[in-house]
Amino acid sequence: MNGGSEEKNGNIREPRRIVIAPYGSLGDLHPMLALGVELRRRGHDVVINTLENYREKIEVLGFEFYPLRPDVDPENRELAREFMDAKSGTEKIVRGLMMANLRPMYEDLIAACRGADALISGEIVYAAPSVVEKTGLKWITTSLAPLSMFSAHDPGVFPVAQWLENLRFLGSGFHKTLFYAIRGTIKDWYLPYKRFRKELELDPDHDPIFDDKYSKLLHLAMFSKVLGKPQPDWHRPTLQTGFCFYDGEQDLGEMPDELNEFLDSGEPPIVFTLGSAAVMDARDFFEVSVETAKILGRRAVLLYGIFNEPPRGLNDDIVGFDYAPFSRLFPRAACVVHQGGAGTTGQVLRAGIPHLIMPYSHDQPDNAARCKRVGVAKRISRDKYTAERAARKIGAILSDSEFLENAAEAAKVVRTEQGTKTACDAIELMI
Repeated sequence: MNGGSEEKNGNIREPRRIVIAPYGSLGDLHPMLALGVELRRRGHDVVINTLENYREKIEVLGFEFYPLRPDVDPENRELAREFMDAKSGTEKIVRGLMMANLRPMYEDLIAACRGADALISGEIVYAAPSVVEKTGLKWITTSLAPLSMFSAHDPGVFPVAQWLENLRFLGSGFHKTLFYAIRGTIKDWYLPYKRFRKELELDPDHDPIFDDKYSKLLHLAMFSKVLGKPQPDWHRPTLQTGFCFYDGEQDLGEMPDELNEFLDSGEPPIVFTLGSAAVMDARDFFEVSVETAKILGRRAVLLYGIFNEPPRGLNDDIVGFDYAPFSRLFPRAACVVHQGGAGTTGQVLRAGIPHLIMPYSHDQPDNAARCKRVGVAKRISRDKYTAERAARKIGAILSDSEFLENAAEAAKVVRTEQGTKTACDAIELMI
């Protein structure tokens, strides 16, 4: 690719100015950065519109950056606990944060989209449809996990209703009815949105959470068929791309030399991590994990996050780091214990390693249930995560070759999907 255009099928593709607007943790940001890096490689002018906290990361990559409100403090642990709560976390984010800040989000999107040809938005960027209606921009939407597709044919496991996992056998008719009943319980969440739309002189009868969150041009389901296959009630047009991988090595993330040395010095370790969001509410996870590794007599790596202190009990065989690129670490692990976020789950699946999942909230219980059904993982409740219980489950995983065999088969699927290339090919055709 040279000169800002590409020869394809006899035509010259002109470069486009594309705004990519994700909102959330690194698990939400990184797949969109994967798109941005590839689209820029193909000659397009890419703007990243996201949380101010990520400015340095984005500018190191050389992208033009615009901040996207509402701002949140990444060091606010109380807020992190509220956001990750299984019962109320989703409501806190959707109703308490996003719906309460539609106007500033809209203003920031408008500023970022001046002179743009297209907008690619993340799941909870609820002001995006209004920006598109006001500007006429081409719009592409995204989902990072099967739960976001709200399929009655492949029903998800919601944090506040994890018992739904036991009712999958009842069929799509039951789940469609149940789903509409659940939707009715959150109708009050929409009141600020309806007022916001009226102020813009747009139709207030609009649903950015369910029916109207999808682009009529193109929706990208950016997760693997290992977790969920296309369903007859998915929005059309939707393209399932597979995972779009990026884990920070091109910006501020580096593989610690000491970790490479540790990995080279002995058997594959058990890796314990809580991703980028749940790690802010770790409680005693890492201390318990140290004890778990000791019970098992296994080497271990703990990724405890940049805002946490190293856990007690580390030694020559159980080591801790604030960060390591998952793509470099996971393929060298024996098992990964994690929170079940879409980004972390995708990286473990690509590595071909079995896992133990301790889900918090949002899409995590559903991702955990799906991995369990595929036969690549076991699941443990956050409230039941003790060293003895975790050691039993990890021991069962490591002693059963079927987990590793299933993980290897899943990895073949994930690796062949080429999610980033598939997504960017489709984006270019649309814009």
